Amino acid sequence: MIIEKGYIYHIYNQGNNRRRIFLIRENYLFFLKKIETYILPYADILAYCLMPNHFHLMVYVRELEVVPGRSQGFTPSEALTETGRSKGFTPSEALTETGRSKGFTPSEALTETGRSKGFTLSEALTGTGTRSFNHSIGIMLRSYTRAINKQHNFSGALFRKNTKAECLNCNNEIFPAFFSSDGATLGSNQVPEKQYPQVCFNYIHQNPVKAGLVNNAVEWEFSSAMDYAGLRNGRLVNKNLAAKSGLHLE
Repeated sequence: MIIEKGYIYHIYNQGNNRRRIFLIRENYLFFLKKIETYILPYADILAYCLMPNHFHLMVYVRELEVVPGRSQGFTPSEALTETGRSKGFTPSEALTETGRSKGFTPSEALTETGRSKGFTLSEALTGTGTRSFNHSIGIMLRSYTRAINKQHNFSGALFRKNTKAECLNCNNEIFPAFFSSDGATLGSNQVPEKQYPQVCFNYIHQNPVKAGLVNNAVEWEFSSAMDYAGLRNGRLVNKNLAAKSGLHLE
């Protein structure tokens, strides 16, 4: 994916061979936590929708690279002991306690702690290097795949190989309106450039309706429509930025 800072993008992917990627409610909620960990350090989310076999994100890109761990509000070394501090025991106890409570060894706990915060063990220990937005998206999908394969006794790739990112307000790019065909995102009629973000915004929220899952977009729990309708105060979407960008729920 080619992504530039300061633009709005429509990011999407679907299940490999159109297989389901969310099988139970907890899978949707787990993926939303992954989005918070791996996407928010780089971008503001303007809209999202998780469908049974694909997902859509509409984001404003703030950063192309970040230092892993620091974007979470504490240093990489602090990340290793954050779990312990929140539970009221010492950093050294945390290494053992974290592992025991989750059924793996203290050394494994170090890696698990890092992964849960969105960075690798070596990155957490040293605090060196940066991670690109593209890389973070890939880690998000791979880590989700590992968890779902383990939970449901699956194997192999869960998502399609290439995640798509279409710029909605780049001056040098023409992007069409959207419609859904058998779970895939395709192009339709051309619209004026300034309308692209709103067209995509509408398309993302209308996905569950077009798929026959609900009668109204605000009835679908796993999209940002409920937030924009004032039915939920979620923490993923930046409604203020969406308003400044001229986006509104129709």
